[in-house]
Amino acid sequence: MTTAQAIERARLGFDAATLPRWATAAGLGLLCAISVWLRTRVLGAGFWIDEGISVGIAHHHLTAIPHLLRQDGSPPLYYLLLHAWIGWFGDGERATHTFSLIPSVACIPLAYWGARSLFGRTAGWVCALLAAVDPYLTYYGQETRMYALAACLSIVAATAYVHGVLLGRRRYLPLLVLSLVLLLYTHNWSLFLCAGFVVATILFGRDHWREATLAGVVTFLLYAPWLPTLVSQAQHTGAPWAMRPGFHALLLAPAAAFSVDAAFGALAAAVGVGLARRRGEAAPFALLVVAATAILAAWTESQLSSTWTSRYFAVLLGPLLLVAGAGLVRSGRLGIAALALAVVLWIGYGVHDDKSNARAVAHAAARYLAAGDLVLTTHPEQTPVLRYYLGPRFRYATQLGPVPDPRVMNWRDALERLRAVTVARDLEPVLASVRPGQRFVVVSPVFRDYRAWQARWTREVYLTSQAWTRAIAADPRFRRVRTITTDEILAERNFWKPLQAVLYVRRR
Repeated sequence: MTTAQAIERARLGFDAATLPRWATAAGLGLLCAISVWLRTRVLGAGFWIDEGISVGIAHHHLTAIPHLLRQDGSPPLYYLLLHAWIGWFGDGERATHTFSLIPSVACIPLAYWGARSLFGRTAGWVCALLAAVDPYLTYYGQETRMYALAACLSIVAATAYVHGVLLGRRRYLPLLVLSLVLLLYTHNWSLFLCAGFVVATILFGRDHWREATLAGVVTFLLYAPWLPTLVSQAQHTGAPWAMRPGFHALLLAPAAAFSVDAAFGALAAAVGVGLARRRGEAAPFALLVVAATAILAAWTESQLSSTWTSRYFAVLLGPLLLVAGAGLVRSGRLGIAALALAVVLWIGYGVHDDKSNARAVAHAAARYLAAGDLVLTTHPEQTPVLRYYLGPRFRYATQLGPVPDPRVMNWRDALERLRAVTVARDLEPVLASVRPGQRFVVVSPVFRDYRAWQARWTREVYLTSQAWTRAIAADPRFRRVRTITTDEILAERNFWKPLQAVLYVRRR
C-alpha cells in the first residue's frame, strides 16, 4: 500500500472492501428505521395554531396560494407541496404529519452523503447517527410545518456550497443553486444562510469567486419573482407575537437545531477540540462562519422586527451538522464519549401530544351548536385550527371582526388593527348578529403564564380577550349555558397555550 493510499484510507475511516455497498445501505436503513420509530409516536396528535394555518392555506387553489401568503408572511413552496399531498392523502393529522416525517428521515442519508463526501466515511456515519436521533427533527418531523423540509434542504445546500464554491467543483453548482432556491421558497430565514455563504466565500473562497458569483446570480434571478411579495410581507406582516432576543439567546442559538441540554454541551466541547486539531482544513471553519453569520444576522434583524424563534433554525441544521461530523471524528475518545452521550439522551426524547387542546375543545363545543351559529375566538390566529375541527357550517369572528376566510389568519397590520379595537364599537356588531334563542360560543385562551403573553401581539390579545369575555358575561341579553375546559391532570397533558370555550344563548 502506498503512502497516498494509506492517507486516503485514514481519511475515509473504512476501506470500501471492509464495508461493501450493501452494508452501507443496511446501516442507513437501520438508522432510518430507528428514526421512524422515534418520529411516529404522536403522529396523530391534534393540530396547534400554526398547523391549522398550514392546512388552511394549503386547501386553497394552487394559483391562489402565492398571493394569499401576502397575509401570512411565508414563502409558497411548502404550502404548494402540502396542497398536492392533501389532494392525494387527505388533510388528517396523521396524513399531514407524515408529509413532514419524510424529509426528517431523508436527512439521515443526506447527512451521510454530505459528511462522507467532505470529511470521510466515519464523519458520514457520525452525521447520519446524529440526524437519526436529533430531537429537533424528532419534534418537527411530526408537525405540519415546513421546518423538516427546510432542514433537509439545508444539508444539501451546505454540502453543495463546500464542493461547488470552496473546492471549485463546478459540477456541484447546479445542485447548490437548486437547493438554495428551494430553501428560499421554503423559509425566509434562508436569506440569512445566503448571507453566511457570502461571508464564508470572502474569507475562505476568494480563489473561486467566479463560481460563487455565478451561483449567486442565478439564484437571485430565480428568486427575484418573489421579492415584491417578500417586501410587502416585511412591511405589513412580520412576527409581532415574538420577543426580541437577548444575548443569552444569541449564545444558545446553535443548540436550537439540536437540543439545549447536556448532550449538546458535550458535543460542542468535543467538536471544538476536534476542529483545533484540523486547523489546516478550511471547510469546517467556513461552515462555522456560515452558521455564525446567519445567526448574527437573524439576531440583529430580530432586534427590529421580533422574528426570533428557535424553530426557524432549521435552515442552519446542514452546516452545523456537517461541522459536528468533522469535529467529532478528529476529537478521538472525547468525540466518542460525547456522541454516545447524545445518542443515549436523544434516543429517549419523546414528543408529547400537548401542543394544543383545540381539537378536544372544538369537538366538545360542536355538540351544542347548529349550522349558522357564531364561533367567536378572542385569540385570532386560532381561527384556522378551529375551522379545521368545527368545519364550514358556522360563522367565525374575532376582535378584528367577522372572518370571511376562516382558513387563513390575516397578519397584515394585525397589531395596529388589534390595538384599535374597542368593546363599544367592535363587539356590539358581532353580538347583534346572534338572533334571539340562538346559541354561540366564545373560545378564549387560558392565561396562566405571563411569560407566554409578553410580546406585543400576545399582550394585546390578552388585554382585548379579557375585556371582551367580561363584557359578554355581563351582557343581560345572553345566558351562559356551559363552560368547556380541558382537565389537563386527568388527560395527562400540559398544553402550551390551552383554550377554553363558553357557550351562550341569546335570551328571547
